[in-house]
Order: sequence, then C-alpha cells, then structure tokens
Amino acid sequence: MQRVPVISPQGLPLMPTLPSRARRWLREGKAKIYANDLNIFAVQLIVQPSGEETQDLVVGIDPGKYFSGVGVQSSKATLLKLHLILPFPNVTKKMTARRILRRARRGRRINRKLPYDQRCHRAKRFDNRVQKKLPPSIRANRQLELRVVKIGVPI
Repeated sequence: MQRVPVISPQGLPLMPTLPSRARRWLREGKAKIYANDLNIFAVQLIVQPSGEETQDLVVGIDPGKYFSGVGVQSSKATLLKLHLILPFPNVTKKMTARRILRRARRGRRINRKLPYDQRCHRAKRFDNRVQKKLPPSIRANRQLELRVVKIGVPI
C-alpha cells in the first residue's frame, strides 16, 4: 500500500499517511503540497498535528553499475521505491576525452628531434603511489546514491 510523507508545520517529518487522507487534507485546506528535489509527493500540514510520534525507517540501497535502487521501508509498509539512472557512462566518456586531450598536450611539449636523454618530458610518478581512492565513475555513482538518501531523510 502506498504512503505519502507528512511534514509538520515546523518542517519536521511525521508519520506517513494514506494518499486519500492526504488529498482530503489538501481539499480542506489543512495541508499544502511540500516541494522537494526528488519530486516525491509529500504534504506539509498547516494545522497543528494531533501527535508528533515518528517511526523507525530503514533505507536499503541496491547498488549497480548503470542503475541503482533505493527503498525506504517501515515495519508495516514500503514507503518509497526509487530507480536511479547512474552517471557512469557520462563520466567514462568525459574521462576518455580528458585523457585524449592530456596526451595531445604532452605530445606537443616534447621535441622529438633531440636525443632521448635531452628531451623535456615528465618522469613517471604514478607507479610508486599507493592507490586508495575510488575511480571517478564509481565515486560519482556512490555520491548520487548518498545525495538522494540525504535529500530524502527530511521527508
């Protein structure tokens, strides 16, 4: 059963409600539509709520390479299911273009008419470093998932 997130007049999250009740609140002027970056239909109460209790929610992330799933679940119902299209292909294209341009710059800098030991070239430095960072494409995917979760927490 689908649930609608409810926000208090002070901007704090409350217990989710049924869509029919949310529509009734909107019709009677007790609530207004709450705008958010995820385009999730949520209502913000204008009148004071009868209770301020909240429930524990669990966020589940199904990470993937091209698509990811995010789900928010309470003990009674699934509140939110999102399907994310990840930026992996775009990031890899941009990184490839960067690599091509960088190699072209390095090629212009070297004078090949000189003997090898007199050429102006940058010595290799990347082989002797410990790599503890994520590749940019995977990092962009994980940052998008975290950004969606952070935006969804106040709702």
